[in-house]
Amino acid sequence: MATRFDQGPWATAGVQTVQPGVHRVPLPLPNDGLHAVNVYLLEGLADDGGLVMIDGGWAVPEARKALEEALTAIGRDLGDISHILVTHIHRDHYTQAVELRRLLGARVYLGAGERPGLELLNELRGGLSTALRTLRQAGAGELADRVRAAYPDTYDPADWEAPDRWLDAETLRFGDGELKVIPTPGHTRGHVVFLDERRGLLFSGDHVLPRITPSIGFEPAAPGGRPLAAYLDSLRLMTRHADTRLLPAHGPVADSTHTRVAELLAHHDDRLHRTLAALGDGTHDACTVARRLPWTRRERRLDDLDALNQMLAVNETVAHLDVLVLRGDAAVTRADGVDRYTRTR
Repeated sequence: MATRFDQGPWATAGVQTVQPGVHRVPLPLPNDGLHAVNVYLLEGLADDGGLVMIDGGWAVPEARKALEEALTAIGRDLGDISHILVTHIHRDHYTQAVELRRLLGARVYLGAGERPGLELLNELRGGLSTALRTLRQAGAGELADRVRAAYPDTYDPADWEAPDRWLDAETLRFGDGELKVIPTPGHTRGHVVFLDERRGLLFSGDHVLPRITPSIGFEPAAPGGRPLAAYLDSLRLMTRHADTRLLPAHGPVADSTHTRVAELLAHHDDRLHRTLAALGDGTHDACTVARRLPWTRRERRLDDLDALNQMLAVNETVAHLDVLVLRGDAAVTRADGVDRYTRTR
């Protein structure tokens, strides 16, 4: 789950010029614990002199206003945005990209692995169904009912139109610049990051975050396979490229992607050990195991979290238990629609 942290100045409205031609703009997320999402404006890439934007933000008036003010501060306006490259399908990254396309004609790009999630979201007219099913399979039916009541889907088909182009592992060329598209499944199955090798920058979306751990497999479509195992592999993939500055979707710019990747891998190794210990010698559903684990940096109890963060915590516990099954440390059986896990060694 995404743990809380001191927001500091990174979420304050304005523009940070990371280096000439690369600007970080935090856009507000009303009523969201993360407070802001970073989008990035890149100059000098598009052939027509326009801006390449990485991630779109959430389609709310506050975000549009903040984006317009940031553009004015660098001597630009909305009409200069020609391409929007989106790291993944979540609302705070995708919906304003679609809105800006309708307004400006900008082209929207999205990882091909997000197609099933987008199609299912439009079929179900909402994105919570899969997460609620996971909760019920985890033995958290009562929590699923509370989440459904507290967070009804606010589906608007206009928010979830398909992109202009689906991205695979490829290199995008804009004028004299290049951005390498690297699929990084885990946070969602179709998450991608954008690597600027010439400038030594990684636009990491929610894959590598400097102060929090991203939720795993929280998406409209069933994540497929074991999302935490995919996420850990995607983290290791980052170390096969030269180290870069880290330009994340939430939090400040950091100097070393490799350093943060090592911290995230160590965190999940610790959580796997704690999850196995919490499983103990009995047979338990994931909700029971989650209640035995501490949550957030303050090591709070599951029942002390709000319903949304309880959902993320239980889903994360499922992800860790499934990796333990994959490693042969636990076994899983299903009865009456609930998965129960048993330690095997």
